[in-house]
Amino acid sequence: MADPAAGGGLLRSLRRLSDTALEIVQVRLALLGTELEQEKQRLFDALLRAVLGLLLLALALVLAVAFVLLLLQEAYRLPALGVLVLAFAAGAAWFLHGARAALQSGPGGPFALSLAELRTDRAAAGGSAPPEPAARADGGPGKA
Repeated sequence: MADPAAGGGLLRSLRRLSDTALEIVQVRLALLGTELEQEKQRLFDALLRAVLGLLLLALALVLAVAFVLLLLQEAYRLPALGVLVLAFAAGAAWFLHGARAALQSGPGGPFALSLAELRTDRAAAGGSAPPEPAARADGGPGKA
């Protein structure tokens, strides 16, 4: 016959196992939430840079048109306006380049930490962890 104490030990062990599994899921969801927040902030920063870049580009265009219109005016107005056009165009290029760089995913792509932790969990549980994705030539995440 089965020992009644062994049944209580098995039930207690299953309860601990389920508690541990739920704790792991909770930690992984918290990590995922943190990464989502970082992605949201990165996207907002990139959009802000893009808007500022486009605003400066539009201002450079207006100043370039004014430069052409004032081409035949006083001699000192033209160099000053030309310098302003170049300064705003350089600022627009700098902001747009920063926006593009901010939109590129970091090493491993979005949610790299969560995926790495899930691979570690799977390997620790005795399952074979899937291979890590190979990096693409442009530095972005890729498939193996």
